[in-house]
Amino acid sequence: MKKIVKTEYKTNGGAAMMILVFFFVFISLTILVGIVTPVVREFKIVSDNFKSKQSYFLAESGIEDVVYRIKNNLLFDTNENLILGDSSATTTITDISSGLKEIISLGDTNFSQRKVSTTISTGIGVSFSYGILTGNGGFIMDNNSKVIGSVYSNGPITGSGFITGSATSANLSSLISDQSNGSGDPSYSISFGKTSSTQDFAQSFKTSTTDVINMVQLYIKKIGKPSNLTVRITSDSNGEPSTNTLTSGSLSASLISDNYGWVDIPFSSNPELTANTTYWIVVDYGSTSDSKYYKIGANVDYTNGIGKIGKYEGSWNNTSPSGLDGYFNLYLGGATGLIDGITIGENGIGSVYAHTVNNSIIADTNYCKVGIGNNKSCNTSRDDPVQIAMPISDQNILDWKDQAAIGGTITGNYSLSSDTTLGPKKITGDLIVSDGNTLTVSGTIWVQGNLVVDNNGIIKLSSGYGSSEGVIVADGTITLGNNVIFEGSGATGSYVMALSTSSSSSAISLSNNSGAVTLYAANGTINVANNGTAKSLTGHYIHLSNNAIITYDSGLANTNFVSGPSGSWSIDSWKEVE
Repeated sequence: MKKIVKTEYKTNGGAAMMILVFFFVFISLTILVGIVTPVVREFKIVSDNFKSKQSYFLAESGIEDVVYRIKNNLLFDTNENLILGDSSATTTITDISSGLKEIISLGDTNFSQRKVSTTISTGIGVSFSYGILTGNGGFIMDNNSKVIGSVYSNGPITGSGFITGSATSANLSSLISDQSNGSGDPSYSISFGKTSSTQDFAQSFKTSTTDVINMVQLYIKKIGKPSNLTVRITSDSNGEPSTNTLTSGSLSASLISDNYGWVDIPFSSNPELTANTTYWIVVDYGSTSDSKYYKIGANVDYTNGIGKIGKYEGSWNNTSPSGLDGYFNLYLGGATGLIDGITIGENGIGSVYAHTVNNSIIADTNYCKVGIGNNKSCNTSRDDPVQIAMPISDQNILDWKDQAAIGGTITGNYSLSSDTTLGPKKITGDLIVSDGNTLTVSGTIWVQGNLVVDNNGIIKLSSGYGSSEGVIVADGTITLGNNVIFEGSGATGSYVMALSTSSSSSAISLSNNSGAVTLYAANGTINVANNGTAKSLTGHYIHLSNNAIITYDSGLANTNFVSGPSGSWSIDSWKEVE
């Protein structure tokens, strides 16, 4: 009989193996997740940080692009977009007030956003403080010509016109300097205003004749945006400037460029200097900054004096290297001021200031030393008025030319055939605007030839100027014919300045009409014909014909150009806001 044996298979060993494998996989995954998750997290953090930095730098690039456009008088809109691949920057420009702008730039990279803000402002502006300002040539007024405002002339004021404000005729300065040092590119430079031991600069001199001092010129440039200077004439104290100031004059920082150039400093009084006696020119800064200071050109060629560096009413030291002399010109002498045949003031307001006043009708006080034929006798209580500097220096004009050339050059004459937007631009020939065409100025324009605007031609500023002023510089003459119109940007206080560097007797000729324009010809003559009008005139010699009217706008007392003597645009703040 067979015996059947039953065999039982144990299955619990396979289940254990499955459980062991499961736990191994679970633990492995846990370890892997533990390792991968921080890596992924770090990768995301790094990626987000990279995108954030991309957005920040792009936002800064947006601001830099707009600031560059504004500082160089290039076209820009109130909203500018800068795109780089999938990233972008949107920049918004807002006028906070006259001469102050806020720029906000939002950078965006795949929805990662950063925002940067800056404010920029213009420096101290050019001061056109008078309806008329003339150089030594003086000012003549024909019948029924009128200045609604005040007049200051560094020469005589004569004719038969009417000035509603005050009138001043200063004593003339000599056209030949008694002492002079330096020309061309300087071999050396003397820095001052950086530290307390080098705060001020001084140059001694001796005059060759005994006469009154009127004015000095300095060959100077600025670093950064320093403040204004006081220029003094002092006596000598044991080989150094004394604390006895004989006379002084103010030098506006706006007249000084980033490049070397000559600037004029007339003095507030005119003391007599004795020949062969040591005196000092002291350029007094009054503060120090290693980023805002001045340099004066220098050499070792002047034999009648020596330069010093130090502090007014403090200690003085030799220059480095020793024996340097600053570039300067010093003017003595000059004729006395004269006002003759003019009606000055109305409603009891409006005084006269001149050494000699003849045949004039004065509403208020007649300040003079001698005079005949006036309705009021001389009030001799005041000293003779002295010269004042022109509001724009030669170096300011050179800077404008450089800014215009940035936009490229048009060779030969350029005549508008239709409405045109132009600037910055250099034109080697003439610029002609006529036949009812409109020139919209979008940047500084430099015309090496003549500027001719006639037959209903219009010149206006682009809206991008805001409340600032724009300029057209012509090396030749400027002729503004009948029915010519000048317009600002549309904002209050915006004007066009037409400037001629010509020394011609017809540097600027204005016929009927003009509008929002100031005319400037420091070296030549401005002639305003019958019924011509302008906001202000500044010239070496100015002639108003019958019925010509100059209506001064008080806003010109602190005029800011987009670039140039206003000190250009400076950055007041720069920060991230989001």
